[in-house]
Amino acid sequence: MAHIDTPRIARPLDALNFFLADVRDGLGPYLAIYLLTVQKWDEASIGIVMSVAALAGIIAQTPAGALIDKTTAKRAVVIAAAVIVTLGSIVLPLYPGFLFVATTQALTGVAAAVFAPALAAITLGIVGPKAFARRIGRNEAFNHAGNAVAATLAGGFAYFFGPIVVFWLMAAMAVASIFATLAVPGDAIDNNVARGLDGGPRDGADRGVQPSGFQVMLTNRPLLVFAASTVLFHFANAAMLPLVGQKLALVNRELGTTLMSVCIVAAQLVMVPVAVIVGRTADVWGRKPIFAVALAVLALRGLLYPLSDNAYWLVGVQTLDGVGAGIFGALFPLVVADLTHGTGHFNISQGAIATAAGLGGALSTVVAGLTVVAAGYRAAFLVLAGVAGIGLLLFLILMPETRPRVAGLGASVPKA
Repeated sequence: MAHIDTPRIARPLDALNFFLADVRDGLGPYLAIYLLTVQKWDEASIGIVMSVAALAGIIAQTPAGALIDKTTAKRAVVIAAAVIVTLGSIVLPLYPGFLFVATTQALTGVAAAVFAPALAAITLGIVGPKAFARRIGRNEAFNHAGNAVAATLAGGFAYFFGPIVVFWLMAAMAVASIFATLAVPGDAIDNNVARGLDGGPRDGADRGVQPSGFQVMLTNRPLLVFAASTVLFHFANAAMLPLVGQKLALVNRELGTTLMSVCIVAAQLVMVPVAVIVGRTADVWGRKPIFAVALAVLALRGLLYPLSDNAYWLVGVQTLDGVGAGIFGALFPLVVADLTHGTGHFNISQGAIATAAGLGGALSTVVAGLTVVAAGYRAAFLVLAGVAGIGLLLFLILMPETRPRVAGLGASVPKA
């Protein structure tokens, strides 16, 4: 039985999304700047080590979703993962060699794979499908607010203490997320609803043999189309911010991390209202037109970046990431919930799509890094813009609307 989103439940969920924001996204562009400006790595090596590390996290996505579907100890899983991320952030600057950096990031990537499905499952298990769209929008708003605050702190501290401060900040956020997780009342989570079932005995017991995430995805045509669109979104998006950070760092090495923080804060401040708006309108406007806007804005970003190397221009264009990423973050679990309602495979389906999308993101950094070395930053941005355009066309032509025709319980969404 779903609970009302009372302060007893809402505030811990808000805090959990806020503090996990920086942790679940990883070091990302900050790591790229640290390796470029402090350790003097070249762009291709940075792209390779980030991709190798990301692959480990990608491989973990589907098992992480299956684990969240199966376990009734969702809070304990989140806490264990946060501990691993904390340790990884603390030790990384001590041994900045290629193998150690790749290994450490791989381990934290595996741990971080549980955060997104766990947060979505805990939320669905607490509020139920009727209130899921609005609550997931609120989750994303607090997630982006947390990213904005963390990026502001990182930029300010890095100005005085250097890029290494980012590692300590992430560790502090991970510790705070542990306390926030403990504040979420475990008895408020319906473990059957959390996995996409209609409710019933709250023992989380399996119903039949658990299929693989890819089996679920491949037997559901709309889910497969959505997965392909998500892969292209991540391929086009993943390398853009690191490339912008590298350009800013090359122009001013002393302020590279601070300027990166400005980029992130600007985008995150846009994401907060976008996520709230999506949460409140997705049941009215439908999912398809809103997600199409995210892909269109992503393509536009790729076309605009090469027009100028001016720091103000690059930061201004980066604010558009707030529109695309804000929409994607709020709609992704919602569309998956639409297409898996009543199956009990909500989280493993999230994991399977996230795995495929992660492969796209990992390839993005490799392709972008090699393109920069061979043809420059302008060519890399244009390639990414083209991929986003292909994703937009695919989505508009093949993806059906998944909004339930009957408000609330997901009736009549396309399943095949």
